[in-house]
Amino acid sequence: MNKKLAAALSGGAVLVLVLSGCSDDEGNKVEDWAKTFCDQAKPQIQKRANAHQIIISTAADSKPAEIQAADSKAFQDIADADRALAKAVEAAGAPPVENGEKVQQDAIKELNATAVAYEGLKKEVDALDPANQQKFADGLQDVADGLTKIEKMDQAALAKLEEGELGQAMAKQPGCQKPTASVPPKTGSATASPQAGATASAKASASASAKASTSDKASAKPAEESSE
Repeated sequence: MNKKLAAALSGGAVLVLVLSGCSDDEGNKVEDWAKTFCDQAKPQIQKRANAHQIIISTAADSKPAEIQAADSKAFQDIADADRALAKAVEAAGAPPVENGEKVQQDAIKELNATAVAYEGLKKEVDALDPANQQKFADGLQDVADGLTKIEKMDQAALAKLEEGELGQAMAKQPGCQKPTASVPPKTGSATASPQAGATASAKASASASAKASTSDKASAKPAEESSE
């Protein structure tokens, strides 16, 4: 049943700040800002990656109560990480770019809003009844739909920071590089690492699996699509 959430995550919800194309001539102030932020962001980006791996590794054949506990913890971890990232942006100060103060305030606002949204998903998961597998599967479908929407908020939260000279400077920092989840995949997991850009087809796959047998060991995997 948790294949729904694992599929929804394949749309790229993991916060990664790695960008292509770095210029060789970055101003010292921009480089300093990027280092200050990325040093603080690193543990939070790692925390998010671990939380996503927990959801992905809690396979379709897991018991409802196991899925509920894993997803609840993962959503809270992501919410906590987003709030910490907002504080990191605040602590770093306004980035030394055009409209830097607005860029900073927008990022803080959007990260905090995303944290609230993830806590909303946690409450939805906590309210599900794992004893009724069909209702649990239906409820998990609603959570997966909500996760798909929150992905877009996630991707937008630091979009302005990732643009231009500032984004290039951040891409050079180890703290803003793509993390490797430190949570080992569950043995026998029916899901693999998420494929970027599969949100829409993943949602369709999730919808189909929600209507399947309550034992739900669906093996369909989301098809690749171009990400926006």
